[in-house]
Amino acid sequence: MAKVERKEIFNVDINKIYNVIVDYASYPDFVDGVSEIEVLEQNETSARVKYSLNLIKKFSYTIKLTQKKPTSVSWVLESGDIFKSNSGSWELKDLGQGKTEVKYSLDIDFKILAPKMIVNKLVATNLPTMMKAYQERAKKV
Repeated sequence: MAKVERKEIFNVDINKIYNVIVDYASYPDFVDGVSEIEVLEQNETSARVKYSLNLIKKFSYTIKLTQKKPTSVSWVLESGDIFKSNSGSWELKDLGQGKTEVKYSLDIDFKILAPKMIVNKLVATNLPTMMKAYQERAKKV
């Protein structure tokens, strides 16, 4: 099992960050490793999304998301080929003056014994890069 949490201050309005997070279909455009997204359902408070990733190995999974505009998006695993569990959240806090505290949490477990290199790549190494990509995307919208 791998758990990770990262908190950063983004120089972006909370609504812009939230809108980027819930625009799942656009992830392949700016999130490294995401090769395809299929939005199975989505409304104001929830979504079901199938992710196809290519990080060292190609794999896919479907998660069920709960959306609380503009402060949080959380998820749990519905199905997948390598994850036993995958849950996490984005927690957003408006700091005023166009700044947002962004906390990303992820807790995953694999069906197979995953080499530490893969776990580190998925969880720790990509996280700072991923958060920067969301911040940059939000600055552009």
